[in-house]
Amino acid sequence: MIKAGIIGASGYTGGELLRLLVNHPNVKIELATSRSLEGKSITSIHRHLEGFLDLTYENPNSENIKERCDVVFLAVPHGSAMSYVPELLDGATKVVDLSADYRLETSVFEKIYGITHSDPRAVVYGLVELHAEAAEEDLVANPGCFPTGAILAAAPLAAAELIDIAVFDSKTGISGAGISPTEVSHYPNLAENITAYKLTTHRHRAEILQELNRLDQKLININFTPHVIPSIRGIFTTSHFFTNELLTTDDLRMIYEEFYRDKPFIRFPSGVPSLTAVRGSNFCDIGFEVDKENNRVIVLSAIDNLVKGASGQAIQNMNLMFGLDETRGLWLPAAAP
Repeated sequence: MIKAGIIGASGYTGGELLRLLVNHPNVKIELATSRSLEGKSITSIHRHLEGFLDLTYENPNSENIKERCDVVFLAVPHGSAMSYVPELLDGATKVVDLSADYRLETSVFEKIYGITHSDPRAVVYGLVELHAEAAEEDLVANPGCFPTGAILAAAPLAAAELIDIAVFDSKTGISGAGISPTEVSHYPNLAENITAYKLTTHRHRAEILQELNRLDQKLININFTPHVIPSIRGIFTTSHFFTNELLTTDDLRMIYEEFYRDKPFIRFPSGVPSLTAVRGSNFCDIGFEVDKENNRVIVLSAIDNLVKGASGQAIQNMNLMFGLDETRGLWLPAAAP
């Protein structure tokens, strides 16, 4: 059994890791940490796990963590993971970092996040559909939630060098803002409302740019605007790709199905993808339509921001790192409606 530890297990991503790992056939949850909740029952915070977990929050040092764990998930704020990683990597313990600390080149990270990086190193970006080399690594940088939906929508066309301009319009459920309530997440402010924010400056654009540039170095006109909607889970991304060739729907289907051949978590449902069809699951559903008059392709993607956008993808990476099938413990249908 793989002994797993979660550092920062009190938030939504930590709770989702616990929910998914508790029934993983190859994993034993060894520990879950929280400095502020040390000694308290995990189920006092994550009440949905009552009857499944009998653990209390701990606050052990890194030496104790790596002695007890084969894999550690870092569900900590940006800027914190870089202090844990050097202490945890010892040739035996593997680490999946769910923060942004290792997703970007160091100079880009420091510019975008305004944090001096104390542990610069090259790390595989853990979007499994594009980076199967994560299987060979001891440290993987788990992608951000918005970039996951956007990159998966664009990757086949970017790899074919067919995109001139990419415009991503993403709508996210409020759980993406974290467990601590804010003015935006206050019910009267969010209900029956939609809020656009950081219209041209959202830091996740850097991840989208980085990964699409790896597929097509000429693709630099990439635009991204996020919105918060009155939903708990999910990210729905409407992508507008202005192409350098006139494409048909049959062309698109062939390009996408070939690119994602043997990628079990990519689906192409009939009609428009739906957030309810992916809620609680690790799937990314993709749909598309051609605007023939404008050399424009509309690609729609739907993911659960807490699963494929965070904790499920982290487990998908863990599976590869330990030589398991990537679907292990994740082959679950969505919770619809």
